Amino acid sequence: MKKIIQVAIDSPAAAGAGTQAKLIAEHYNLLYLDTGKIYRYIGNLKIKYKKKFNYSLVRQKIKNLNVHDLQKKNLLKDNIATQASIIAKDKNIRKIVHKFQIECAYNPPKNFHGSILDGRDITSVIMKNAMFKFFITANVKTRAIRRFKELKSINKNIKFLDVLKSIKKRDKSDYSRAISPLRKTKDSILINTTNLTKRSCFLKIKKIMDKKLHR
Repeated sequence: MKKIIQVAIDSPAAAGAGTQAKLIAEHYNLLYLDTGKIYRYIGNLKIKYKKKFNYSLVRQKIKNLNVHDLQKKNLLKDNIATQASIIAKDKNIRKIVHKFQIECAYNPPKNFHGSILDGRDITSVIMKNAMFKFFITANVKTRAIRRFKELKSINKNIKFLDVLKSIKKRDKSDYSRAISPLRKTKDSILINTTNLTKRSCFLKIKKIMDKKLHR
């Protein structure tokens, strides 16, 4: 019987967790869910349906959400990110989102060998019993450079110092929020990507996973 692979990743903004999660998902044929994008998706709903926005609308949209909808470039916009961090503090919205995340984590479609989720409270709340738990980080300047390059493709006028400021603000919010703050759990493996290429980081994670999977 094949092992069901479950991977949980937590990280601060722009640490490279999403990139690694996609590489891992592809290599091991896992369902990938970028959980932070769900809050951005809801943030976009709030902007789009200003007057109609309520819990019922969120529930309905999340119920019919396709993970491919979370890959849309417009979700990276700063105004959506701002809405997302406000929405993430709402207990009722978190309940709706958590239900969807748990479903993806523990009941991925049969054609996948398991699931991989990345976010802020995956190792500590959503997938406490995951087979693999990682905390991916990098220094704030490196993360700001990465996010700046990513955003530059959408907005040519963006300034690096604004991105750096935004990342620092996001860190403060993620680490200090009352509900599900970002933290490294004792059983999570720390991966610092500051001086790692995408490839070397992936190989480091793959080595850890293969060692356990091929026991």
